[in-house]
Amino acid sequence: MKDRLESSELTIMRSLNARMSLGEKEKTYYGNLEKGFKGELKFDQWLENLSDDYIVLNDLLFEINNTLFQIDSLVISSNTVYFFEVKNYEGDFFISGDRWYSLSKTEIKNPLLQLKRNASLFRQLLQSLGFNITIESYVIFVNPEFQLFQAPLNQPIIFPNQLNRFSTKLRKKSAELNEESRELAEQLLSLHLSESPYSRLPKYEYDKLKKGVICLNCRGFYSAMIRTNLMCEGCGNKEDYQIAVLRSVREFTQLFPDSKIITRKIYEWCNGIVSNKSIRKILISNYKLIESGTSSYYVEKD
Repeated sequence: MKDRLESSELTIMRSLNARMSLGEKEKTYYGNLEKGFKGELKFDQWLENLSDDYIVLNDLLFEINNTLFQIDSLVISSNTVYFFEVKNYEGDFFISGDRWYSLSKTEIKNPLLQLKRNASLFRQLLQSLGFNITIESYVIFVNPEFQLFQAPLNQPIIFPNQLNRFSTKLRKKSAELNEESRELAEQLLSLHLSESPYSRLPKYEYDKLKKGVICLNCRGFYSAMIRTNLMCEGCGNKEDYQIAVLRSVREFTQLFPDSKIITRKIYEWCNGIVSNKSIRKILISNYKLIESGTSSYYVEKD
């Protein structure tokens, strides 16, 4: 009932990574966003094997008692809600007490503590909605290159080589959905917050960002236009110039939501790789023109 989409934070960080020099912490944060999203998509593919007796809600953000919490995936059945925290960790790790470490002895956040906190908040949310339903919560590790040493038994952890067996277990427990399950899903969707009010985006300014049309394949910049295609010298990729310009317009409006869409500005944003005339035609065909003398601009069509 709710597909997983790239967050605006991820798409903005992806643009900034191509258009400016990120600091080391910012690069790490961006890399973690990309890796986490890829892991969640991998988990989504696994979820597709479940029967129609489950409702899947992905990437949810809630607030309860002035506290925000995020859920990677919820799977709702007729008698149980499965709460999944998805991790795309890669490499060797070990546990000592309640602490998790890489083999280089760098401490990382304990995902079991994160799971316990978020599951507790979710349980409070269900109680506030008047639902009394069993909750099973798990940390799911999806990367086959992940290894955890000294893992305690009987913990809510599913490793990559256990996913198929866990899927079989869920299919055996499936039962036809009831009206209460659907009502719960609808209420949760209505309470979902579209974006977190807390942002970790770096500061950026239009004048200091590199201009051009970003290549979809290598995240470099297209270097030339040949007939109707933009060409990337770095990887050889080519893309229809109209599609590429429209993507660049959306990127511009996401980075600068208070700026108006003006032909001259988009021409500058694309670094002149497409002519002013062609950009005007693209905008006229896909946006609504608001005429205001020399200050005319474009907005999204209704």
